[in-house]
Order: sequence, then C-alpha cells, then structure tokens
Amino acid sequence: MKTTLSVIKADIGSIAGHIKPSQKLLEIIKNFIKKSDLISDYRVFYTGDDIAIFLVHQKGKDNPEIHKLAWDSFMEATQIAKEQGLYGAGQDLLKDSFAGNVKGAGPAVAELEFEERPAEPVFLFMADKTNPGAYNLPFYLAFSDPFYNSGLILVPEISKGFKFVIADMEYKGEGERVIELCAPEELYDIACLLRDTEKYGILEIYSRHSGEQCVSVSTTRLHNIAGKYTGKDDPVALVRLQKHFPAAGEILAPFSLAPYVPGFMRGSHQGPLMPVKVNTPVSYFDGPPIVSCVGFCVHNGKLTEEVDVFDHPFWDYVREKAAQKAEEIRRQGFFGNAMVSKQELEYTGITDKLKILESRFKIKG
Repeated sequence: MKTTLSVIKADIGSIAGHIKPSQKLLEIIKNFIKKSDLISDYRVFYTGDDIAIFLVHQKGKDNPEIHKLAWDSFMEATQIAKEQGLYGAGQDLLKDSFAGNVKGAGPAVAELEFEERPAEPVFLFMADKTNPGAYNLPFYLAFSDPFYNSGLILVPEISKGFKFVIADMEYKGEGERVIELCAPEELYDIACLLRDTEKYGILEIYSRHSGEQCVSVSTTRLHNIAGKYTGKDDPVALVRLQKHFPAAGEILAPFSLAPYVPGFMRGSHQGPLMPVKVNTPVSYFDGPPIVSCVGFCVHNGKLTEEVDVFDHPFWDYVREKAAQKAEEIRRQGFFGNAMVSKQELEYTGITDKLKILESRFKIKG
C-alpha cells in the first residue's frame, strides 16, 4: 500500500499582530488530530503566524476525509483564537463550510504519494510572509544546476534530469493551469517562466529516471480566492531526497542565497528569504520572509524524530547575511524595486489613488 504525506497550513490567529500563534492553538490542533484513526502519524509546527499540520496516511492525495480532518481542526482552533482575542482569527479559512477539499478554501496544501523505499528521507518546508514563487529559484538550482546539484554529472539516474510542472498562479478557473517542461532540454524555457515569481510557480517535480514525483508545492494564491488581500500565501513544500533524487545538501544549498522574494511587510515589498529554525516567529517589518525546514525518514507509515535542518552554525551566517539584505532594501522604503509590482500589490490604497490621479493628467503641448 502506498504512503501519502499531506501538509496543510493556515493562519488562524496570532499574538500581537502577525508574529506567532498561541500555544493553546497548537495544543488544540494536536489534541484534535491525535484522536483520528485516519492517520498513521502526524506532527504540528508553526512558522511565523502559520500553523502547519503534517499527516502520514494511506488514503491518497486529495482525500476528503484527510482534508476535512485538517479543516475541522483549524475551525475548532479558530474558535479558541476568537476567545483569546488573537489577531486575524480564522484569516485563511475563506469558505463558510467544507466542500470536500481544502484547496480553494484558503489553506495551503502539498501532498506526495509513493511506495516507500527501504529508507525514505523527506524534507518539509514551511514559509511565511511570501508567495509560492519563493521556492522557484532554490528548487530550480537544486534540480537543474550542477553548481548546486553535483549529482547531475555524477549519478547516471539523476543525469537523466527532471520534469517540472509549473502552474500559472494567476489563473482563477477551476483546477490548475499548468505546463510540463523537462530539464535539461527545456531549461531556458523553465527559467523564462520561473523568473516571474509573482505569476508562475513550481507545482510538482518528477524524476525522469523513475517517473516518481519528488516535489510538491502549494500554489494557492489567497487573493485569487478572496478577491482581496487577506494575508500572504505562505507556501509549504514536500521534497523526497537521495538515491535518484537530489541529496539533502543539494536541496538545501540554494537557500544560502537568501534570494529576494515578494511579500514582507503588508505582502507588498521585496525581501530576502531567511532560512530559520522551526517554530520561529516574525519580527522585523512583519518579516523578513522566512522559511523553515524539518527532515524525517518515513518507514511503514511512521515518522522518525525530526531534524531541524536550518539549526546549524552555517545557517547563522546565512541569517546574518539575510538580515543585512533585509535592512538594505528596507532603506529604499516604497521606491522602485523595494516594492512588488502594481499587479501584485496586496493593499489597494496605491492602485485606488493612481486611478484618481490618472484623471487629473493633462497633455502639455
């Protein structure tokens, strides 16, 4: 029987603005999940003000029972968030009732289904104060660039390359509008799309040696669902490692760049993606954008103890570099590239003001 990994994440309330969820919220969700007989194992984490529920089960992807389990736990915790007076209680729960799947209802979802290998190492990434395109550059480099993935030239199975499934994140219809491109033959086409982190995002990646899926990324855009700004998308991702997939270090290495990504303060600025320890709050200008990562091995539907992969002295150096990059770009305030494009601006004050000012322009001869 195949094993399924599901991570479902939502912001349902936070202490002192967008900083972190309360301990009681985490306890409510853990107690709710552990009573279920649908799953074989689970973990609950937070990154910034988002809570991620990580579930192991044998019910396959997009299973209504699994999705409802997460939805109901978030709904119960939301009531506690309201009782505690937390900020943004139920913020990411954009539908009034569960309709068989949390996709399109607000929470971010990433899922992998596979036959377990004798050793099945996986990474769970959780980001806050950014959009799904934040993973574009790190995963592009990890799966297609020998500078970061030496397995592409050292390991015959990896040398066959990977298939990227890329989603048009601005598509508002039913389902996902996607394109499939293969590296290395279509590498420049992949780069052409992924450079636009506001519109295109990696949805899935597959090994061309085995055909197996090794990456799943949530590509939910909350403003597409709500029709207005309700918070940043704060994406999650699952990655299988080793053998004919990239090694752990090859997946992690690109995150040392701390690349500039959309999000940050009010979801409307650019900022460096800072790798942080798991269960880290946000602080500086409601940021900077952060990503945490925990690693496991999965065996017979159970998780080993987790390892916090960014809890290492090397990443202290990267965090220092990211802090410097954050401070530098914030010195530029709202001018030019320090803010996201007009199309991506989550707060409509500027766009509304521009519409008014547009009518006052004159032709000067």
